[in-house]
Amino acid sequence: MSDSPTGDRPSNAKHKVILFAVSLAIVTYIHRVCISQAAPDIQSDLGLTKEQMGVVFSAFILAYGLFEIPGGWLSDKLGPRRVLAGAVLMWSIFTMATGWAWGLGSLVVFRFLFGVGQATCFPNLTKIFTIWLPAKERIRAQGIMWLSARWGGAFTPLLVVGVMSFVSWQMTFVLFGAIGILWAAVFWMWFRDNPADHTSVNEAELALLEGAEENASGHGDVPWMKLITSRSVLMLWLQYFCMSYGWYFYVTWLPTYLQEERGVSFTNSALLSGLPLFFGGISCFVASRLLGRLEHRIGNAGKARRMVGFVGMMGASVMLVISPEIQSPTLAMVALGMASFSNDLAMPGAWGACMDVGGKYAGSLAGSMNMMGNLGGAFGPIFVAQILAMSGNNWTLTFWVSAALYAIGAVSWLFIDPVTPLEDAATSHSH
Repeated sequence: MSDSPTGDRPSNAKHKVILFAVSLAIVTYIHRVCISQAAPDIQSDLGLTKEQMGVVFSAFILAYGLFEIPGGWLSDKLGPRRVLAGAVLMWSIFTMATGWAWGLGSLVVFRFLFGVGQATCFPNLTKIFTIWLPAKERIRAQGIMWLSARWGGAFTPLLVVGVMSFVSWQMTFVLFGAIGILWAAVFWMWFRDNPADHTSVNEAELALLEGAEENASGHGDVPWMKLITSRSVLMLWLQYFCMSYGWYFYVTWLPTYLQEERGVSFTNSALLSGLPLFFGGISCFVASRLLGRLEHRIGNAGKARRMVGFVGMMGASVMLVISPEIQSPTLAMVALGMASFSNDLAMPGAWGACMDVGGKYAGSLAGSMNMMGNLGGAFGPIFVAQILAMSGNNWTLTFWVSAALYAIGAVSWLFIDPVTPLEDAATSHSH
């Protein structure tokens, strides 16, 4: 398997680790986004109102938010192999179960349990990067992973339309769930929590990972007090809450908005609603490269991440104000795509901060940030439905609320130190 079992050339097993992360990111988003495209069919078959569908969307996001910290903490304590394989198996089964739902109650329960499983995904992948990748390669790996995740989501609406032209929406969920079960089996067989335990990792590759084994499992004693009293951590949580509130519109209400407000057909709405995630994917990759260049140019990694985070979220705010004013549905979606592009400029920096600030507690910090984000995301679909109900279907108002939150998120970036590890920060602040 390795290029050089004993020689000087590193074996590069890390490339397979990145491949696992990329493929899982795609599967995760296929499982997550398919419900938004199937929503009109689900509503008519199960006799659900808009408000009830909002609750179904939010059941997943709420569970996803609440179980981020346990998922991240478990990866720090037990190691990502057991935690991630089990979680992927669990959420894939509940993806299938979505197709077996018989009413509102069962659908809400299945989506909630689906969210519990998915909550472990990105904190565990972030943990894996801190163990298996040299520090200088981690941000780029996050960029590639989020590009894959977003593009998985971008092409899912078209994939769902294609599959649903042959089988029912129920069968579509069953087929998608089977893909996840296959991934979990292959990952379990190949992956090891410590690179030193893997047969395809040679000494040269281990030398490049020097110190990374300290980030491996066995760190269940998370210093929560340090997290809660750190300004950088609190601001990291706040910006992710604001970002996710706006972002979740793309994977919940967007197809409905296009069909109702813009008069776009089912198939065309699948094409257009993929645009924000497509643009976002490009942005994740661009941001990870841009951060490297900017850090090199100004000689300060923290300042580079703050600049990119601020500009990205402020840009998203501006684009959300502009989009509803544009007459053409296609051009309006390009503007929304640019909002998503701007949103995702902040992503690699935010997840990079979890790795650098968190260190051996990267899983727990990543979980807590993603939890705060998804609480914003869970609040979003329900609040959008309420705004529409109270304002007589005024979609523009829902865009303005998201824009205001993006602006708050942009300002929070100015107060984040995204590079100093918690351990060092605590030492430097102690008497």
